Amino acid sequence: MRHARPGETAWSDPSPCAPESHIKPLVAGVLLDSTVLIDILRGREGVWQRYEALDRAGDVPYICSINVEEIARGVRPNERASVEELVAGIRMVALAEQEGWLAGDWRRAFEAQGVTLAQGDCLIAAAAATIGGRLATGNPKHFPMPELTVEHWPAGA
Repeated sequence: MRHARPGETAWSDPSPCAPESHIKPLVAGVLLDSTVLIDILRGREGVWQRYEALDRAGDVPYICSINVEEIARGVRPNERASVEELVAGIRMVALAEQEGWLAGDWRRAFEAQGVTLAQGDCLIAAAAATIGGRLATGNPKHFPMPELTVEHWPAGA
């Protein structure tokens, strides 16, 4: 599926499939952190090129509800339609009990080492773990979890 920039129309994948949680992915998934989504929305060419390259590599971008909340919190009224269009064109990882436990375990373990992690970042990381552990972010220091493969997509690039 071609990724559409906000304001464009994407080609849709017409094939029906089982719910995400019941299938093994045939392609690699990468969860996009909110910093990446913001840069896509701002039209930052470096991040846009990396986003489009996911498709060429056979990788599938994902987001979760935490990303949506973080973007919605800062969206201006005149930007909402573009944001909704972008979000609608990316697969959503559902957060459930398993992700809550994982996020809580990480927060507790890192807190014991004197490192405070944000709840939202831990839930985003848990969503990434659900799809195989890849996460693209402009803030790699926010995601020290050894279970993840963190890809640094520099913010503003």
